[in-house]
Amino acid sequence: MTLTEELKALAEGSEKRHPGKSQDIMRKAIDDLEATPILEKTLKTGDVLPQIVLPNAKGELVNLNEIVAKNRVILTFYRGGWCPYCNLELKALQNVLPQIEAKGAKIVAITPETPDHSLTTKEKNELDFEVLSDADNTVAKSINLVYKLPESLVALYKTFNINLDKSNGNLNNELPIAATYIIETDGKISYHFLKEDYKLRADPETILLAL
Repeated sequence: MTLTEELKALAEGSEKRHPGKSQDIMRKAIDDLEATPILEKTLKTGDVLPQIVLPNAKGELVNLNEIVAKNRVILTFYRGGWCPYCNLELKALQNVLPQIEAKGAKIVAITPETPDHSLTTKEKNELDFEVLSDADNTVAKSINLVYKLPESLVALYKTFNINLDKSNGNLNNELPIAATYIIETDGKISYHFLKEDYKLRADPETILLAL
């Protein structure tokens, strides 16, 4: 299956596992976010990547702009290793990594999780690309990707044993929307995928065609 098909199947399974009020809470959170102008101010095709220096899963500082200067980069923002949709996306990107590298590009993922948690995600999904930790969503906020979860959704997540306070190392309850970019070596964005609905992600097949 393609990533798009896998995500759809996962969403359908979630509806069966968490029916009724849980679905209402999750759906309303998405609807409310879609009603905001969040996508109007985000980076898009034609914009230039700002300076980004973040720690990787091992705590080592990585200058994304130095990577971009040598290679085109697929840059993706994900919510965290606790998110099954994010894990599907990361695995799908790992599966096409050889094809991406054959086109002279690299993958870099950014998450608001702490390095300890991002390392767990990297190891669990056997990722061979950089996973960077964006503490307090500082970078994601600078490019207007961040939203605050409603209290009803935070409470629901806790019943699923999802604790954002612990995974992100703060009490902000903020996450980035699903965002994927292709950055050219001059720093310009040549492709963007932006969705308020976290169940939708850029399909690797589409990314490969855009490279």
